[in-house]
Formats: sequence, structure tokens, C-alpha cells
Amino acid sequence: MVKQVPILQVKGLIKKYGDKVVLNGIDFEVEKGKVIAILGPSGCGKSTLLRCLNGLEEVQGGDILLENESLINESTKWQEVRQRIGMVFQSYDLFPNLSVMENILLSPLKVQKRKRQEAERKAIELLERVGLVERANDYPRQLSGGQKQRIAIVRALCINPEIMLFDEVTASLDPEMVREVLEVIAQLAEQGMTMLIVTHEMNFAKLVADKVIFMDKGNIIEHASSEQFFLKPQTERAQQFLNILQF
Repeated sequence: MVKQVPILQVKGLIKKYGDKVVLNGIDFEVEKGKVIAILGPSGCGKSTLLRCLNGLEEVQGGDILLENESLINESTKWQEVRQRIGMVFQSYDLFPNLSVMENILLSPLKVQKRKRQEAERKAIELLERVGLVERANDYPRQLSGGQKQRIAIVRALCINPEIMLFDEVTASLDPEMVREVLEVIAQLAEQGMTMLIVTHEMNFAKLVADKVIFMDKGNIIEHASSEQFFLKPQTERAQQFLNILQF
């Protein structure tokens, strides 16, 4: 049986800000349909890693391969890559002067040049999935934080990405709003979406992740199945991290 090529490969990735090394030779692979939780203390490089994968940060070494094709070269058209690797940030970044529907349709119509009728149909389908179809004509100011974040997820999904990156998407939400956003991501996991999730929600990570990457000081300290990481972490640093969180 021929082994399937991972949809995403990260090889020896190095990111520096001046003399400060933020990512120190990061290596891992992501199989199609799998969910990877990226965990670790604040400032360890988790969010920077996601931004590198999406071309929002230049790297100083190593490689990123999407379906075995290198993205680290001068010919890479990152705008096109971002149609394949969607990303949702901690801040919703919705345009306040546009309605929910107009926010969602911006990239499908302007960047992907899709037909409006097809794009709207997809948007409505996604809005129904997250329980917000009745808010399609509302403006961001009329929505709660949790609703805005769900709209941001719909906007990213509407471009039909192959991989989704989530960067602390619940960090700025009130506790009662966290659940509604995490439920949407859990549904995506059940449907087989390939995802990399940076989160401090340990119970959620345990629930949805197939594998865990634990980072500290720009290095991957531990890379294991979710079950192994949470039941019996192999490194003292990971044990300390989980103990501090009383997990």
C-alpha cells in the first residue's frame, strides 16, 4: 500500500526577529483530515508558526510544503495559497461598514471571481450550520463577540480551504461565548476538516485533536497523540505545563 503524502509538511522552519529566534527548526507533518492542537505557554511561538504557514510572516530558514510543493520560494503567490489555507484570528477583523453577507462574500467574489449566486448559496449553507442565517443582513456592531467569531469562521470556510488555521479564536471572548465557537470547530473536526488549532482550552484540545504539538521557547518539546499527551506526557516540561493548568 502506497503511503499517502501528508497534505502539509514543515521542515526545519526558522523564524527570527532580528537576533531573536522565535521558531528554532520546527519539523512536523499533517495528514489530510487530521486535527493538530498546538499548545504551550504564551510567547513560545505558536501564533508565529501559524502566521508563517499562511505567509503572513517571512521565514529565515527551512521549508513548508503543501501537497509536496514548496511554498518557500519567490514564485509563491501567497494570495492564492491563502485560498487553500484559511485562517481565523483572535480578533474577528470583520469590516464594520459591510453586512455579514457582504463580509463573507468579499473574497469569493473579489479574489476567487466566483459567481455571486453560487457564493451566496454556500454562504447561506454555512450560516445555517453555525446558527446565524437570520443575521445575514446585520452589521458587525449588532452581533455579540461569539457571533462575530462564528461569522469570521464562516468567512474563512466560504473560500473552500483545504486546511484551516485557528489562532486563539476564543481568547477575547466572554466565557459564555466560548462554547458556541468551540462547538462550530468541533463540528468541522467531525466532518473531516484538516485543522491546526492554537488554543489554551485544554479540554477542547483533548476532545477534538488527533495529535498535540507542545511548544516552548520556539521549539517543539513534544509531539504525540492527544491521548498520550494528556494521559502521560513524556517530558517534564509538558507535565509542568499541564500541572499549572490543573489538567
